[in-house]
Amino acid sequence: MQVKFTSKGATLVVTIIGELDHHSAEYIRQKIDSEIIKSTTKNIIFDFSKLEFMDSSGIGVIMGRFRNIQKLNGKMAAVNVSSRIQRILDMSGLSKILPVCENIEGALNIL
Repeated sequence: MQVKFTSKGATLVVTIIGELDHHSAEYIRQKIDSEIIKSTTKNIIFDFSKLEFMDSSGIGVIMGRFRNIQKLNGKMAAVNVSSRIQRILDMSGLSKILPVCENIEGALNIL
């Protein structure tokens, strides 16, 4: 499991590689939060193109970052979402608050 960051202006693109589960959730949470603190991040795009699995701990990570970014008057979106991950977003209700786009450019346009 890895997490990679790239910046597109005030938008932080978070790419999670591998699994986002109870074993990796705290590590991912800390990495994202420290990246938000040290940069001029206003918005976050989660790139799920390399995410193989996500459980309820992963949902918690995303929800927590959503709350944090809202406090900064920012927005979040997800891109490159597989059908398996989309099902998890739908079942958890995250898809109602987290726009899903095909690619990063599309997400940048709505943020």
